[in-house]
Amino acid sequence: MRVLVTAASRHGGTTSISREVAHLLHEAGHAAYVAAPDEVHGLDGVDAVVLGSAVYGGRWMDQARHFARRLSDQLEQRPVWLFSSGPVGDPPGRGMDRVDASEVERRTGALEHRVFGGRLDDTLLSRGERARARRARVAPGDYRQWGEIRCWAEGLAYQLDQQALAAARTTPTEDFQP
Repeated sequence: MRVLVTAASRHGGTTSISREVAHLLHEAGHAAYVAAPDEVHGLDGVDAVVLGSAVYGGRWMDQARHFARRLSDQLEQRPVWLFSSGPVGDPPGRGMDRVDASEVERRTGALEHRVFGGRLDDTLLSRGERARARRARVAPGDYRQWGEIRCWAEGLAYQLDQQALAAARTTPTEDFQP
């Protein structure tokens, strides 16, 4: 299966998740590639989509939301999985219930939406972002759960395999003669 993995990322943490997902899908035998949401203008030749976004203030980034809006007709015709990256802090799951991706879920008909912790690297933050992090009492650190991300990607590969098998069973072979 040909899989587009695309994610909106401000400081690169969410992009690294999308690269890892694409890498694992590729290792499982799928033609997976990564592109930024703004670089994708259509889904011709794409069998499935993994769409992600960094989360700020509980919301997905504009690039990911606009991608879902622009391509909603095409996304509804393919299996789509969503992931969010951004809740940071200790305990690692804090804030994961406050991610609002409902508009994107509705527009894409997503099969699943997973929320993963994010990364807070204060050397990459603007002055305003650093101030907000201090007010929220969030310590810099990498809160991404790589084991969970890998497990999820392996589950996606399995689901893609099952869909490919189902499609192969229903596609008649013209040159088959019993």
